Amino acid sequence: MLDKFLLSIQLFLACLGLYQAFFLLYGLKRKKQEKTHDPQKSFAVLVAAHNEEMVVGALIENLKNLDYPKELYDVFVIADNCTDNTAKIARELGVNVCERHNPNLRGKGYAIEWMLRELWKMPRQYDAVVILDADNLVSTDFLKHMNNDLCNGHKVIQAYLDTKNPGDSWVTASYAVTYWFCNRLWQLPRTNLGLANFLGGTGMTFDAALLKEMGWGATSLVEDLEFTVRCVQRGIKPTFNYQARVYDEKPLTFKASARQRLRWMQGHFDVARRYFFPLLWQGLKERNWAKLDTAIYTFNVYNVLFAFVFSVVLWIDMLIPGREHFTSLYEHVPGWVLTVIMAVTVVQFPLAMMLEKVKSWKMFAYLLVYPLFLVSWWPITFYAFFTQNNKQWSHTKHTRVIRMEDVGKQV
Repeated sequence: MLDKFLLSIQLFLACLGLYQAFFLLYGLKRKKQEKTHDPQKSFAVLVAAHNEEMVVGALIENLKNLDYPKELYDVFVIADNCTDNTAKIARELGVNVCERHNPNLRGKGYAIEWMLRELWKMPRQYDAVVILDADNLVSTDFLKHMNNDLCNGHKVIQAYLDTKNPGDSWVTASYAVTYWFCNRLWQLPRTNLGLANFLGGTGMTFDAALLKEMGWGATSLVEDLEFTVRCVQRGIKPTFNYQARVYDEKPLTFKASARQRLRWMQGHFDVARRYFFPLLWQGLKERNWAKLDTAIYTFNVYNVLFAFVFSVVLWIDMLIPGREHFTSLYEHVPGWVLTVIMAVTVVQFPLAMMLEKVKSWKMFAYLLVYPLFLVSWWPITFYAFFTQNNKQWSHTKHTRVIRMEDVGKQV
């Protein structure tokens, strides 16, 4: 009985893997760009910042030099529970600063919710709201692309997420590979197929009228995923803009990375627990692929958990001598199928890098240690499952300044 149960779990995980592999085919080519428009939409650019005095100045300088009419956008720095000079630096650079002090409700989701209430009270109203992190930089044409998407009828837009510092360490390189893969072979295929894309926490643009109607309401540790699900439930499909680039700074050390990813997975469990079944039933009832796909995405955290647990069970079973071992799915699969699976697993990451025109041999060399980064998700997710009720937000510290002219030199 237990043997059949383990085999069914393996089959279930294999089906999820095949489902994701299906999308790879639709990321090989990009569709023709939608119609472009002259600048006409006004933007409130919100910068979420908690003790970001090291990096906030570089972002503000970057935003002040965007290739977009200056009268059509304003920058607002949300100095959230700051104890450093973040607010002072932002004011000196001539942007709007809104200071929030609430030690009981900590985290980016709460800061955004508070800032939006303040924004709606202001005399000037905007067509759209952009949300960035203080350690970001954006391409100079960022708002042009957001303007195009808004004019083409899109309500929620996610920009292309990239890294500022891919070559700093094997950890930052692993983040970069993950971003290139997700942008090209997760996000772009869903755009090409007309499905909902997933918000990435920064580089997000929202139609202001939609935000006022819905409210933010996303205060979990993964506010981006939570808001994605809330949009899809309402029939609104976030879209992905491949050309608008946001460069995010990633932690240099494995310890800092593990802490960040633990927070993500804790939040992911929280969102999956609250939204998976309602969205799944809704998708089945309506025969709506976008809703079903988003539900499956929220379930991915359990996919990782089950893969880890059942792999450990099977490994331990193989090490115990003198007993009949559990059946492995591999015993029922032809050898050529296993070869294809292994080939796809190995090739998909360098393929994504080649499609994204990564030229640095150093970045490709980091693929040798990338499996360590992937495997590390297993224990992190396992621990996150037992600590998912922990809602404590953790801050990633920054140690140096990277400006736009330095971005891209490592790839």
